[in-house]
Amino acid sequence: MSTKVKPYKDSDLNKKQQVTKMFDNISKEYDGLNRVISFGIDVKWRKKVVQIVAKSNPETILDIATGTGDLAINLTETAANRIVGLDISDGMLEVGRQKIKKKSLDGIIEMVIGDSESLPFKDNSFDAITVAFGVRNFENLNKGLSEILRVLKPNGIFVILETSVPTKTPFKQGYKLYSKFILPNIGRLFSKDKIAYKYLSDSASKFPFGEELNNILRDIGFINVEDMPQTLGVATIYKATKR
Repeated sequence: MSTKVKPYKDSDLNKKQQVTKMFDNISKEYDGLNRVISFGIDVKWRKKVVQIVAKSNPETILDIATGTGDLAINLTETAANRIVGLDISDGMLEVGRQKIKKKSLDGIIEMVIGDSESLPFKDNSFDAITVAFGVRNFENLNKGLSEILRVLKPNGIFVILETSVPTKTPFKQGYKLYSKFILPNIGRLFSKDKIAYKYLSDSASKFPFGEELNNILRDIGFINVEDMPQTLGVATIYKATKR
């Protein structure tokens, strides 16, 4: 079964082009808005991803949908000697390149423009692969996950950090109110792209999460699939390996 998410709306472009345009438009405000929208908790979630990845002692890591490179930079705390950050938006990558340069991490992190559904790497290339807040933007989720499985080494670890929807009352109702009304309005206040944060909140609420995403990962061929809800279920970390 192929899973698709409703696109960012620009009728003259396909979803991939629309998402690229959207992230190019919001690239300069993205980091600051992320901190405001998540109340800074996204920093804590990324640290947990790093802890999970570090346990496998990877030498090579691919961070897909790396955006401005926050997770790629955090991943330098692992034993990896090569980290590749890949994103479809050159605007986001350019912000990341400047951050990496300031931290003198050029020798470890390489920022690459590329498509998650057609990864420019050979089979079995990476010990670990991560995606933070990016899988819901794949035009074709199954194709993107299949590509990740292809370039991941046998016994390699795959970790996703993604938004999810709380399932318990009253957190479920509170989340719906926040994502439908407050989040888009915050985005409008700070961003020149007036519909970007509405798209981000809409896609988050409609994207498969929990056991539904676990089953998609298993269908693709991943094993040892596990989900770990974070902060009352507003985000979830998924962990899987390649046979």
